[in-house]
Amino acid sequence: MAKTKKNTFVDKGDSKTVKGATPTRGQDAAQGGFDWWLLTLALILLSIGLIMVLSASGIMAEESSGDKYYFFKRQLLFAGAGGVGLWIAALMPRHWLYRLQYPAIFLSLLMLLVTLSPLVHPINGAKRWIPLGPVSIQPMEFVKISLALYLAYFMSAKQDLIKTFSRGVIPPFAVTGLFCFLLLLQPDFGSAVVLAGILFFMCIAGGTRFIYLFFTLALAVAGAMALAIASPYRLRRLLAFLDPFEDAHNTGYQLVQSLLAFGSGGFFGVGVGASRQKMFYLPESHNDFIMSVLAEELGFVGVTVVMLLFALLFWRCYRVIMGQRNLRDRLTAFGITCIIAMGAVMNLAVVMGVAPPKGVPMPFLSYGGSNLVATLLCVGLLLNFSRTSRE
Repeated sequence: MAKTKKNTFVDKGDSKTVKGATPTRGQDAAQGGFDWWLLTLALILLSIGLIMVLSASGIMAEESSGDKYYFFKRQLLFAGAGGVGLWIAALMPRHWLYRLQYPAIFLSLLMLLVTLSPLVHPINGAKRWIPLGPVSIQPMEFVKISLALYLAYFMSAKQDLIKTFSRGVIPPFAVTGLFCFLLLLQPDFGSAVVLAGILFFMCIAGGTRFIYLFFTLALAVAGAMALAIASPYRLRRLLAFLDPFEDAHNTGYQLVQSLLAFGSGGFFGVGVGASRQKMFYLPESHNDFIMSVLAEELGFVGVTVVMLLFALLFWRCYRVIMGQRNLRDRLTAFGITCIIAMGAVMNLAVVMGVAPPKGVPMPFLSYGGSNLVATLLCVGLLLNFSRTSRE
C-alpha cells in the first residue's frame, strides 16, 4: 500500500478498500443520499447560463435564422438532455460505471477518428464536430470524461507500479498522447492542453514521481513552442494576449473586444440585455466569450457572484473527493472535478487576457450542446460519489 505521506489520496484504512478495488453490488446498495448543495449550485449556474445565452445570442440568432430565440431554445433542449444524463449518472450502480473505462476510451478514439475522416467537413478551418442531423457532437467533451475514468482506474489498480517508468508512466502518457495527437490534427491545440492538464493533475494525485512529471512537462512545453514556431499565424495568436491592442484589428481583435466589455460593465453592469459588445463586435459572444457579455451586463458584482458560485461548487466537490474510502472512487471524483475546474479557470483566463486564446467554453454558461451535456454528466457522476462520501 502506498504511504500516506507521499500520496494524500490514500487512507490508512483497509488496504483492500484503499487500493481501488471495483465496488461490489453490496457496496452500491450501501450508498446514502446525494449532496444536495452540489446539485443546487450546479442548477443555479445552469440557470445563469441560460439567461446569459438568451441575452448574448438574440441578435446573432435573429440575423442567422430569423428567430432571436433560436440558440436559447436549443440550449434548453441541451439542458434537458444533460439533465437526463445527470440523473442516469447519479443513479448508476458503481460497478456498472467501472466497467466502462475501456469501452469509453475506444468509443472516444473512434469518434476522434471520425472527425478526421472525409465524412466530416471542416467548420472555421477545423474538423471538431460530427454532424448528426439537426445537432453536432464535439467528441472532445466526452474524451475528457473517458480519459478521467481510465486514469483513475490505472492509477488505483497499479499503485505498486505507479512509481516505475516503464509500467507506471508510459501507458497513461501514451493513451493521453494519442488523444492529444488526434486533437492537434483537427487542429484543436486548446483541447490538447486540457487533456495534458488532466493527466498532469491525475499523476500528482496518483503518486507519480515528480521527476517524471518535470521532464514530461519540459518536453510538452518544448513541443508546444515548436508547434507555435512552425506556424507563424498560431504564434501571433498565442502572443496576441500579451499586447492585444498592438494588432487590435486582426489577431488581438477578439481579446480587445472582450476587455472593452469587461471595462464597460463597471461595478454593477449596464443591465441584462443591454450589452453593446454582443452587437456583432465580440465574436463568439454566446460561446467561449459569454463571460465577457456577463461582465458587461452584470459588472464586477455579477462576475464575483459567478466566481463565488464556482468556488462553492468546487468546495462541495472537494468534500466529495476526500469523503471516499476507495482510492479508485477518490481518483475518479478528482478527475471529474478537474474537468469542470480546468474549463472554468482556463475560460476566465482567456476572456480576461491572462492566457492565450484556447477555445475552451465556460462550464454551465457557454452555448453548446456537447459541453453542456458533458458538464451535467460530470455533475451526475459527482452526485453518485457523494452517496458514498463520509461526512
